[in-house]
Amino acid sequence: MAKKNFSRKDNRQNNKKVAIYYSFFTIVLIFCLIQIGYGAILNISKIFSYKGKENTLENLLHQAQAKNKDLKNEKKVVTSDNSLEGIARNNLKMAGEDEVLIIINKKVEEPAKPKKFSKFEEFFNLKFKKNPDVKPKEPLYIPSEVVEE
Repeated sequence: MAKKNFSRKDNRQNNKKVAIYYSFFTIVLIFCLIQIGYGAILNISKIFSYKGKENTLENLLHQAQAKNKDLKNEKKVVTSDNSLEGIARNNLKMAGEDEVLIIINKKVEEPAKPKKFSKFEEFFNLKFKKNPDVKPKEPLYIPSEVVEE
């Protein structure tokens, strides 16, 4: 058997090739690790974001369910006979059978004419008080107690 004699030059060229391959694979592995780390951080941040949204939606669902329950109870109260009768009597000015309806009209004052302001006041856009005599419409009367007959 013959021994192969490698010269130092051949040995150096092989070492350089191996070093280049190792360097290339090291760079590829570092790039892969960076991608994996970035993906992991991105997924963890999405998990926290989705958990926060889930909690917000659950709170909104509980609020909607509570409001729905309140509206169902209010519907029961409003649709009862006594409640409808109270609404008809107070808001629609209706009377029951064998009853006489007496409506007392209150004196309605005419609103005063607005005061004209001088050019000086208009120039500086001074704010003036709103008319305190104007009242908003009364809300619909719904009796709080329901008496079943």
